[in-house]
Amino acid sequence: MMVIRPVERDDLAQLMALAGKTGGGLTSLPADSATLSARIDRSILTWQGVLPRAEQGYVFVLEDGETQQAVGICAIEVAVGLQDPWYNFRVGTQVHASKELNVYNMLPTLSLSNDHTGSSELCTLFLDPDYRHGKNGYLLSKSRFLFMAAFRDRFMQKVVAEMRGWIDEQGHSPFWESVGSRFFSMSFSAADYLCGTGQKSFIAELMPKHPLYIDYLSPDAQEVIGKTHPQTSPARAVLEAEGFRYLNYVDIFDGGPTLECDIDRVRAIRKSRVLPASIGAEQDSNPPLCLVGNERYDDFRVVLLNVDPQGESLAITPEQAKILRCGQGDRLRVVTLSGSEKKA
Repeated sequence: MMVIRPVERDDLAQLMALAGKTGGGLTSLPADSATLSARIDRSILTWQGVLPRAEQGYVFVLEDGETQQAVGICAIEVAVGLQDPWYNFRVGTQVHASKELNVYNMLPTLSLSNDHTGSSELCTLFLDPDYRHGKNGYLLSKSRFLFMAAFRDRFMQKVVAEMRGWIDEQGHSPFWESVGSRFFSMSFSAADYLCGTGQKSFIAELMPKHPLYIDYLSPDAQEVIGKTHPQTSPARAVLEAEGFRYLNYVDIFDGGPTLECDIDRVRAIRKSRVLPASIGAEQDSNPPLCLVGNERYDDFRVVLLNVDPQGESLAITPEQAKILRCGQGDRLRVVTLSGSEKKA
């Protein structure tokens, strides 16, 4: 069985292997041992409650129960931009008009923004290509909502998620070539690596403070503004089905869209229920597929099970209870995997 759990220090080698499969563009998962080790340490310290909110971040892994291998990673930053500035571009409009000449032009622009400062962020979502089948991607992405629902007071009112923008198989980003390269004088991969390893001061130092006219960009760059990388499109669809929307903010490097939602309007958070575990009880004959997680902060687990989320208790097997680290009557949080799934 596939299970979501908190990251551990022993996962470093497996996370390095995952980072080597991203193909670039996933800033928060660089193939850098020191950076990933520090990320794991920060996550553990967050769980231990010794970090201020500005530094807190949770990292989870998807573990194959048969091999005990970490085959996926996902994370939540508690409050972005409170320590290091969190930048994106706001896609807007400037109007140029002359009454005398009867000319009225609305020109699209990109403006450097810190509007999402203080938001919680869903980030670092990556699944090993060998495991991109069944419902593994859904489990990896949506498991975070059960954690946020269970420990709501630890997160902010708004939740954002940066989607990887469009780059080709050679790592070429038309948005970067038309925007970033003009100001940073380095390759996309070099800037991506610097940002991923925490060296972000160059952004504030070199990015333009005035709006950029989109019409001045190359046609290829204009075409990919707000466009999602093909490998990330399924993740975008998952979040949009949960209530996230693109509201005209894009990444400053690759032009990928930023999605956002009020935390209490996320479907999996809003509709999740807490039920006592009923171990060994007779199960419904045709229950829907659900996310099921325990409510143990320090030993969090989420799995996918066919259970009835509308009953008075949650019927699970002894084997499932062992994976979820729960006993008879313990609280379990449950929600259908998708809004369209109904009990037959």
